[in-house]
Amino acid sequence: MNITAGTAVAESVRTTLGPKGMDKMLVGSGGSVVVTNDGVTILDEMDIEHPAANMVVEVAQTQEDEVGDGTTTAVVIAGELLSKAEDLLDQDIHATILAQGYRQAAEEAKQVVEDVAVDVDADDTETLEDVARTAMTGKGAESAKDHLAELVVRAVRSVADEDSIDTDNVQIETVVGGSIDESDLVEGVLIDKSRVHDNMPQFKEDADIALLDTAIEVPETELDTEVNVSDPDQLQEFLDQEEQQLREMVDAIVAAGADVVICQKGIDDMAQHYLAEEGILAVRRAKKSDIQALARSTGARVISNVQDITADDLGFAGSVTEKELAGSEKIFVEDVEDARAVTLILRGGTEHVVDEVERAIEDSMGVVAATLEDGKVLYGGGAPETELSLQLRDFADSVGGREQLAVEAFADAIDVIPRTLAENAGLDPIDSLVELRSEHDAGNTSVGLNAYTGDVEDMTGEAVEPLRVKTQAIESATEAAVMLLRIDDVIAAGDMKGGGSDDDDEEMPPGGPGGGMGGGMGGGMGGMGGMGGAM
Repeated sequence: MNITAGTAVAESVRTTLGPKGMDKMLVGSGGSVVVTNDGVTILDEMDIEHPAANMVVEVAQTQEDEVGDGTTTAVVIAGELLSKAEDLLDQDIHATILAQGYRQAAEEAKQVVEDVAVDVDADDTETLEDVARTAMTGKGAESAKDHLAELVVRAVRSVADEDSIDTDNVQIETVVGGSIDESDLVEGVLIDKSRVHDNMPQFKEDADIALLDTAIEVPETELDTEVNVSDPDQLQEFLDQEEQQLREMVDAIVAAGADVVICQKGIDDMAQHYLAEEGILAVRRAKKSDIQALARSTGARVISNVQDITADDLGFAGSVTEKELAGSEKIFVEDVEDARAVTLILRGGTEHVVDEVERAIEDSMGVVAATLEDGKVLYGGGAPETELSLQLRDFADSVGGREQLAVEAFADAIDVIPRTLAENAGLDPIDSLVELRSEHDAGNTSVGLNAYTGDVEDMTGEAVEPLRVKTQAIESATEAAVMLLRIDDVIAAGDMKGGGSDDDDEEMPPGGPGGGMGGGMGGGMGGMGGMGGAM
């Protein structure tokens, strides 16, 4: 039943693989609709209760976290490994021997793909754009993939540090309206706020920017206090004192030379008036992530005490402008000297289209970042998988004992990728596989299946993906398959805290161990039925 659950999950996303993959429409219980062919999104949104099926879903989540793309590939391979294992289990080959053989095959597979990988230079824009385009192929963004690939490569290069790349520094803003081709890259930060006072300037050129994570307000006392006023003059003195404190704060900002103030907390009405009088553009209650992005891109230091602000704490931007975007006012901080935080503005005709473009862009950024970090790529179209399956069959001959059968099963399972690409493109999978194998036997390791033309051809410049996509998919799929194969029983348990309890005196489920077992299995299998319905 575990194998059946795992393969069912894989089958549900298999038709989405490749450039000719189909989309899924996911309908939530409240009527919300998501249209996508992104493997991890489909599996996250699906209503899955079976515990073994959820373990296969984790394969997609790991792949998404580590690379950002290749989630469908990883799940389909995991499902096929389980399917091939079932045939061997029926032949009385023990699960532990299968697990050992799969692990050996996975180690050899990683070595094979590393050997066929091609080195890429960080300055090779053309290959990086090919990588970005490949990740978008078959998704909603495909119609404008050349333009978007260029934006993605520019964005990822902008936020690259010396030792790593954090794609979270690329902010994505979606706008419903216009076409995907009108998407743009802002080399700076976009803040979803407007200026706090109408008398403040809407535009500042060559702006010195102050970033505050403290309020420009009169500080309140820590203790609950009461002030008894017996004379109107005393009240006026009290108000004057408050006003004076606010005036001193604004004077400190002006003295430092700030033209723009971005504050994470509130700004008092009187302080807003003073700032407007000085011609300073101010924004309040900005998100912490926006403040951090501005610090990265403008070089400003975040100030916690307004009185301590100096000119050295300020950042610089060529222009700070309040513009209307998608019906609301936003602040654009642009023309920074070294834009280490940037914003992608994605447009699309409807909300569903924009959401799917955003998912495609996130996948693209992940693979471009992985390519820049590792410097190695593989050609797609089923080329690496075909080479893998051929070399693993040769490797199987050198493996002794029954593990040899498991290695051969692993080689057969890897063939599922080119076979699925052919099926999804409406081609004959057997003809395509035979042609691919004959080319690879002749030593043409970059030859793959072009799903658009149906031809088997050199995929250089056609479909390119980072080495990490394949190695991670093989690792995750193998580990999930091995873990499921090693399970021989499903037992109902109480409320487990962190994987089990040390108490020996827990109450038995009603009806003794058998009662608990029946209840647990019933629930699990019921979940499986529900999953079948969801598919």
